[in-house]
Amino acid sequence: MRLIKVFWHKLTYLLLLGFSTFIFATACSVGINNHATSLLQPLKDCRLIQHVVGKTCIPKNPNRIITVSQFTLGNLLVLGLYPIAGASALTDLNGFPSYLETYTKNVVMLGNQYQPSIEKIALLQPDLILGWEPIRKIYPLLSQISPTALVTWKGTSSWKEHFQFLAQALGKEEEYQKAWRHYFQRIKKLKIALNDRYKDKKISIVSFSSSYGIISWVKSSFPGSLLNDIGLQQPKAQDVILPRGDRIYGISEERLQEVDGDILFILTLRERDSKKLEQLQNKPLWKTLKAVRKGQVYTVDVLTWLGSNLLAADAVIDDLYKYLVNKP
Repeated sequence: MRLIKVFWHKLTYLLLLGFSTFIFATACSVGINNHATSLLQPLKDCRLIQHVVGKTCIPKNPNRIITVSQFTLGNLLVLGLYPIAGASALTDLNGFPSYLETYTKNVVMLGNQYQPSIEKIALLQPDLILGWEPIRKIYPLLSQISPTALVTWKGTSSWKEHFQFLAQALGKEEEYQKAWRHYFQRIKKLKIALNDRYKDKKISIVSFSSSYGIISWVKSSFPGSLLNDIGLQQPKAQDVILPRGDRIYGISEERLQEVDGDILFILTLRERDSKKLEQLQNKPLWKTLKAVRKGQVYTVDVLTWLGSNLLAADAVIDDLYKYLVNKP
């Protein structure tokens, strides 16, 4: 009789131990995988999407969105959504572009879009994190905090695909169509204002970098695509669609004539880059450029002209009115 009691006591202990282990393992598994794929949320409350890293079930009505990409931030604002936090465009900047100032007064800064502060993100308790492909290495950490989706990014040439993906993922197709209608209305009005005065003119877009030298922005770039939509031409060297990319790096001073035009827009940002431009402007070669001789060289904000969303497009169109239509 005593042997039977000992047997049952040991069996009960083993069953309880096994059950506890199962519960613990299940809890850990849920903790690890819940946001990694976000498949454990009821499908009626979220939208299952495929993105760069995998599948995520995005809440249908998120109200605490965090963006880890300035391009994503701008596109969300276009769709009428206001993130609670976002990241700056570059590692040495700590703010948002000027064209977004009125929209980002209450947006918490998370650092730069390549290395955002994970601690800040966790403390903000978002219900959705939207980022871009370059941060895929920290996706497992972000997905522990909240459902996370990363958008493909292939340079500013992929800006339209980026916008379309976000609109579909968030169920904002109506807002998406409305935004495009506004854009093409502005394009139409600008074309009328320009008339035919720039029909045979070439408009060049370049930037000067202390690290990469002279950079030429081609037709497949964000600003290049805007000029193309408007019907404005770029120089032959920029009138190209690159299979991968939106710019040509490292153009030497001796080749500067290749990116000369009747009008020259220069994208500037950092003081050290502006100094490089100043050095070139003091050389005889600079004075031989057609745009320089005509006095049609204009310095514009690089974060706006590379903004890659329709709010940035609005700001670029404003610049084109300023320099091409309303110029005295």
